[in-house]
Amino acid sequence: MSNVGYLNIDQPPLSFEKLPESDGEHRKRLEIEGLIEKSIDKNLALDVLVKLSLSPYGLVNDHLRKILWPQLAGCDVNSLERAPTLDELQYHPEYNQVVLDVNRSLKRFPPGIPYEQRIALQDQLTVLILRVIQKYPNLRYYQGYHDVAVTFLLVAGEEIAFAIMEQLSTSHFSECMQETMEATQRRLMFIWPVIKFENPELYNFLQNSTVGTLFALPWYLTWFGHSLNSYKSVVRLYDYFLASPIYTPIFVTAAILLYRSNEILKEDCDMASVHCLLSTLPEDLPFEKLLKTSSMLVKKYSLLVIEKDVEELICQEKQRQAEENMIMKRRRKMSRPANANRIFSINPWLTNILTSKSVLFTTAFSVVVGLCAYYYKNQYLAAGIS
Repeated sequence: MSNVGYLNIDQPPLSFEKLPESDGEHRKRLEIEGLIEKSIDKNLALDVLVKLSLSPYGLVNDHLRKILWPQLAGCDVNSLERAPTLDELQYHPEYNQVVLDVNRSLKRFPPGIPYEQRIALQDQLTVLILRVIQKYPNLRYYQGYHDVAVTFLLVAGEEIAFAIMEQLSTSHFSECMQETMEATQRRLMFIWPVIKFENPELYNFLQNSTVGTLFALPWYLTWFGHSLNSYKSVVRLYDYFLASPIYTPIFVTAAILLYRSNEILKEDCDMASVHCLLSTLPEDLPFEKLLKTSSMLVKKYSLLVIEKDVEELICQEKQRQAEENMIMKRRRKMSRPANANRIFSINPWLTNILTSKSVLFTTAFSVVVGLCAYYYKNQYLAAGIS
């Protein structure tokens, strides 16, 4: 079963605007080029590579990324497998869904490329995705996986991109590629302890709003590739994530919330308002500053401490749900006779005041409210609350 339907498919076009190289980027590029020139077979020591990727400007440009991303991912570019043809993969059970998502991702390709080149890239992206899930039948394709794959395809080409995606799919993204999204939904709850420890006021506001973590799901599933409009920001984040522990996107998410705390606290404290605000990332986010904050948070909080706090949060939610259920049962029991009489008395004129339009409006409104309530209830159910 595919994990599809989690992301907004109406993506904005990705900006590939090339800005002049800054003085800092120039110095960083020369430093990296010097290290590569002195190295054997262009291979850098892992600790050096990690330091370069985490520090400001990352790996600077795609030419250097094509050389260094495979090393960060632990891939051997000297033993790459031959890519099968699209015809060889067209009978895979996920073929139609992958093609559908790839066709929707046209806005993530560079603008102005010739039609033939764009079609070739789409076919390569489809093959790239299907190769991974065919080789690892235990992994399930999810909507958003193509956003990750297209980034590596554009930077490194089809064969290297497959080697990288193979490594990441069995490590960083393996939790997202399970039969359901339960583990991922639980993982997103790791945001809350970090926010609580760093900014209790913001934490209480977000909890009271009942916003949940749906806004952060595409960030985590795609390393922000689905949600950012700037290609330069996307590949800079990929530098950072490739060099960081697996769950680092959680800490980048926390860094963004902390950075926007004043803006968030000015919003109305309700689910709809807060979710709307958080779902759209500002275009002027200072990512170098945010990544510095994220690195600080990674060092400051162990996953064991966060996990313990999440367990406490889940227990509290279980207790709250049990109390609510008990209150609802009491109310239904106490109000049943009165309601029965009232329903009987209003029945003769009820059909006269409900026009077909009002029925349709009421039904539609109920469905929307029900879906929202269903998601946020099941977000906790998936995390272990019954």
